[in-house]
Parts: sequence; structure tokens; C-alpha cells
Amino acid sequence: MKSGKSSLGYKSTLKTLRNGKAKLVIISGNTPPLRKSEIEYYAMLAKTSVHHFSGNNVDLGTACGKYFRVGTLTILDAGDSDILKTE
Repeated sequence: MKSGKSSLGYKSTLKTLRNGKAKLVIISGNTPPLRKSEIEYYAMLAKTSVHHFSGNNVDLGTACGKYFRVGTLTILDAGDSDILKTE
């Protein structure tokens, strides 16, 4: 997460999905099913792709370089990374 823009958390994910600014949503593996389905529904309306992270929220926080748990991660701008490439 050196370049680009992202937001962490459930509330900010819903906010960016409603505004149509989200490019990709990453959901941790141990997110509650109701919250997961709500995010997927908003993403479907916003035509945004969703990726289910295989690890739990502690692993997702560590992958982001943070020392706290992260349930959802939203990519707003990829920067110079190729995270949005499907190939």
C-alpha cells in the first residue's frame, strides 16, 4: 500500500460504494454473513468487483501493513500497482 488510495473499514466501504468511487472491495474471510451480503449487494449496484480474502481480518490488516484488524478494504485508486488487472 505504497501508492494509490484505499479506505479501511465497513462504514467507509459503504460510503465509497454509494458515491461510486470504489474500484475493488476486499472482504476478509471471517466477516459476518449479513455484513458480507450487504457489501456484495452495494457492490453489485455500483458495478464494483468484490474479492474474498482467504485469511481472517487480522491477516488482512497485516497484509495492509497495519497493526490492527481490517474487515474490509476498498481500493479507490490503484496507483502504480496492478491490483485491478484481471489477467
